[in-house]
Amino acid sequence: MNDPRPRTVLVIGGGASGNAVTVLLRRAGIAVELIEAKPDWNVLGSGITLQGNALRVLREVGVWDKVRESGYAVDAVGLAAPDGTVFHVQQDIRTGGDDLPPIFGMQRPRLQEILCEAVVESDATVRLGTTAEELVQDASGVTARFSDGTEGRYDLVIAADGVGSHTRAMIGISDKPEPTGMAIWRVPVPRPEGVERMQLSYGGPCYIAGYCPTSKNTIYAYLVEANRDRASIDPASYADEMRRLAAPYGGAWPEIAASITDPAKVNYTWFDRLLVEGSWHRGRVVLIGDAAHVCPPTIAQGAAMSLEDASVLAEMLSEEQDWSSLDALLTDFYERRINRVRMVVEASVQLGQWQMDGARDADAPGLMSRTMSALQETP
Repeated sequence: MNDPRPRTVLVIGGGASGNAVTVLLRRAGIAVELIEAKPDWNVLGSGITLQGNALRVLREVGVWDKVRESGYAVDAVGLAAPDGTVFHVQQDIRTGGDDLPPIFGMQRPRLQEILCEAVVESDATVRLGTTAEELVQDASGVTARFSDGTEGRYDLVIAADGVGSHTRAMIGISDKPEPTGMAIWRVPVPRPEGVERMQLSYGGPCYIAGYCPTSKNTIYAYLVEANRDRASIDPASYADEMRRLAAPYGGAWPEIAASITDPAKVNYTWFDRLLVEGSWHRGRVVLIGDAAHVCPPTIAQGAAMSLEDASVLAEMLSEEQDWSSLDALLTDFYERRINRVRMVVEASVQLGQWQMDGARDADAPGLMSRTMSALQETP
């Protein structure tokens, strides 16, 4: 017998996956309340590389036109020596289908702005500066008690609260992100003349020196190195440190380095890995996105996996009218996602490990090609 009550969902976390699942559930007529711990709903960061399968979800959410106007599409990656000499140009696989770019760069804050606008337009209830302090479950739903002293009752709670998910621990999942041994320096800078594609330089003082166009006028540049004690690096020195690391690289890098002047625009982050195995839910609370899985950006699939989670879960929930029990549906959601996500996490970590090990005979191109080819299948 179908459940006649209105279906209600609490989404914890207003990042990419939380925003996307909110919009898609609202489109199906499901009541959604989204809470975000930060009072301003913004994100930090410089740029983001989105591949076709991420763009496919953004099109489903209804924001692809705005995204397309706000970024830069490329169809190839240049592989270069530290001096800037390009030794190979790799045409990227279109993981989102032939009608979407294989690679798309944009400013991360602009993507967040577009998704937040879509949430507001969906008429979801949004509460900023609010966290869930307690989740009390019974057979028919979840009562959430919030940091502002209020509480609410929901059929389902979707935890999209990121790599440091408070909800993950709250529901008894002990998995925690672990550092891979690598770290990345990122910065947005003006686009040097002639930069038309993504480029990666291997060797030199860093594992990777790369950049990706994010608009007609901007790129984001990044340097990947062995992780260091972050407490030992004064944030005021971030620009100087990134320029120092960039100095040995040729090609567009001298111009890029000269533009790195504001330490507040430089971001330094460790690479982490996380894959929650066995189940992503406990009762009526389910993890998605970085709360369930995290990988280093060695194949630029982290955001895509999170967005795919949102798409698949929203599809399954929208098609299920009887929410009197959701255990089977949430188990099926995990089974539908886990092999694809595991493939991406393991490939991303392996590529980084080969670089740290200096494995000259590693089949990195083959692993990347096999992974991207598999991602052409819809999730």
